[in-house]
Amino acid sequence: MKPCFNARRADTSTASRCGGADRFVMAFPAVPSTLEQACDPAWLSAALAAYSNGKPVLAVETVEVIRTVATKVRFTVDFGGGGGSRQALCLKGLLDIDEQTARGGAVTVLEADFYQKLAPLLSIRRPDCVATVIDREAQFGVVIMRDLIAQGARFCSALEPFSAEQTAESLEQLAQLHAEQALLNRMNWVHPRVAQLARAAYVPLSTLQEMLDGARGEGLPPRTRSAALLLKALKALAALDADRLQYLIHGDSHAGNIYRTAGGPGLIDWQLLQRGGWALDVAYHIAAVLPVEIAEREERALLEHYLDAMRRLGSAVPEAADDAWMAYRTSLVYGYYLWSITRRVEPAIINLFVNRLGMAVTRHESYRLLGL
Repeated sequence: MKPCFNARRADTSTASRCGGADRFVMAFPAVPSTLEQACDPAWLSAALAAYSNGKPVLAVETVEVIRTVATKVRFTVDFGGGGGSRQALCLKGLLDIDEQTARGGAVTVLEADFYQKLAPLLSIRRPDCVATVIDREAQFGVVIMRDLIAQGARFCSALEPFSAEQTAESLEQLAQLHAEQALLNRMNWVHPRVAQLARAAYVPLSTLQEMLDGARGEGLPPRTRSAALLLKALKALAALDADRLQYLIHGDSHAGNIYRTAGGPGLIDWQLLQRGGWALDVAYHIAAVLPVEIAEREERALLEHYLDAMRRLGSAVPEAADDAWMAYRTSLVYGYYLWSITRRVEPAIINLFVNRLGMAVTRHESYRLLGL
């Protein structure tokens, strides 16, 4: 099979069937850099070779293209040969991007590693990955999964408010993830992320202040909108979280990364996978998915629901309610910071999450609890 395009550093790319059972390394396929390349039958034939037992892709039909920071393309492939030859799949990667977005390519490798190395060991509900293609030198990867929508799943919208009952269900999925903390001993490629965020200064302080002074910060008090205080709070949280018991953390548990099936909710988007305190996920999730008035009323009960789920799973969590509550209240800064620095998402989504998370930081006095 001849290479069909010049893509990202084909000499170092690897293609793997998820789970590592049928791994092969080859000069081709390269990680695609455009949507056209990703949908090329020749490229897909190579990328899916382990999955299809070498059958070539005879035809590709694009069903839907969803562009946020990463591109998700739903498509069908036809391997020929009668029944079952046509399959519905979804590819995720950084396609047709600018130079600045390309700098985030490392997170696509992290997500591909999650599906290849870690997902097969977990009991949580997540997409069924069929192949990954990774270029570790250039730091780009793509993931090819079965199409959840074709299987009857429904993706939640980032603007869709959850009920307390729905939040309890998704917290149970987070608990199942966190309860697998023993796997961290085998996954030295899963790193803490909060300290990295605090050091990196992805957005200059003056720019962050301008952003918080704009529409995203409307309705928040000046103290919460202070970029300098927010960055100091993140650094204080990083120091605190490093001394807490470490768990497998999803890292981006807002409503847009939840999907629903007849069997219950599942988690998508593993580009911020990390190790850290359980409250990073839990505080972020509760404060982001619930309208402010419901979060105020239900968050303590939802926290206890999560802790009960962890205890049933045999995982270590704080026995003292005050200790868990303190971890929750301080960890709210993490999600608030993530959305405060976000730029490549629809403004309506950014403004909603900054408001919900900022209101949570305000009512819980998270800055004060972190010594500020």
